[in-house]
Amino acid sequence: MIRVLLISVLMLLQALSVPEGDSLSSASLRDPVRANAPERESPSGTEAEGNDLNVAEIIFDHIGDDYEWHIASWGDRHLILHLPVIVHSSTGWHVFSSRHLENGASWEGLKIDPEKGKIIEADSGKRPFDISITKNVLALMFSCLLLLAVVLCTARWYRRHDVLKETPTGIAALMEPLIMMVHNMARENIGEEDYRKFSPYLCMAFLFILFNNFLGIVPFFPGGANLTGNIAVTLVLALFTFFTVNIFGTKHYYKEIFAPDVPGFLKPIMPVIEVFSAMMKPVSLTIRLFANMLAGHIMILSIVCVIFIMAKYGAVMLGSMSVISVLFGVFLDALECLVAFIQAYVFTMLSSIYIGLARQKGD
Repeated sequence: MIRVLLISVLMLLQALSVPEGDSLSSASLRDPVRANAPERESPSGTEAEGNDLNVAEIIFDHIGDDYEWHIASWGDRHLILHLPVIVHSSTGWHVFSSRHLENGASWEGLKIDPEKGKIIEADSGKRPFDISITKNVLALMFSCLLLLAVVLCTARWYRRHDVLKETPTGIAALMEPLIMMVHNMARENIGEEDYRKFSPYLCMAFLFILFNNFLGIVPFFPGGANLTGNIAVTLVLALFTFFTVNIFGTKHYYKEIFAPDVPGFLKPIMPVIEVFSAMMKPVSLTIRLFANMLAGHIMILSIVCVIFIMAKYGAVMLGSMSVISVLFGVFLDALECLVAFIQAYVFTMLSSIYIGLARQKGD
């Protein structure tokens, strides 16, 4: 509920800060700094209309990556964290602040492509080798530091206390049921003999996904980044599971793939099916986490945007739809909190099942 109200208030304050006579365009809600800049001509040579609220533009700007992190706005003043740009172009390495690329400006022969939002060479339009610290990268660093701090604090409590005589308190009390849940899951799905080897990976995967899912729900800095709604992040997580499964797979696991015990006429077909099945496992892990978290962000933002769409239909429609939007948004926000936990649990559970299948010894 707090998240929906904060998003609504921040967008409403931005809308109220538009001078009288100016239209409430999507640019003013999406990026106040670029909205206040002089208008640039579109590729067709005509000025952008900007008279109607472009909901799609607002949503995709909020869920996308960027070279800066817009934190807050007060009237014409904007608090923006400009992130470092680190690229290698045809002229060599370039390291500078993204402040120099604001409002379509060029710096050291580089600029931001207005269509794709990525840095390109101003002359040729080619993409340089880009290892910049973007919004998602900074969010990833923060979540990793937060996770490391939580795990170390939990381990510190257990080192200093006798678990048989004392009940965990503080962060340890919060983390113990989560860790034991994953520990028991690994034991059940992998087996008593091997589960201790893979339990640390499963625990860290669960906590990493859970932390980033909930940080993405927080509407203010350093939360709000759509990290687990980024398919590159979910793909890397799925590849960790994929390589763990196939590197530590037993002979029985590979025999079932390449030489299964099936009738002779199925022997040429089954290896193809089994290999395809093995390749689809990381794909399913990737898309499931990515799609569910991305959909949650889009639904929340869409509901909030309904308030501003109704603004042009009068006070009655605006007031009634605002109440409905906030109530429905609160429901979706609560649902997204549930989905954030479920998706972390499902990813970890499926990973443990895949590892367990690969560790089977056979008869």
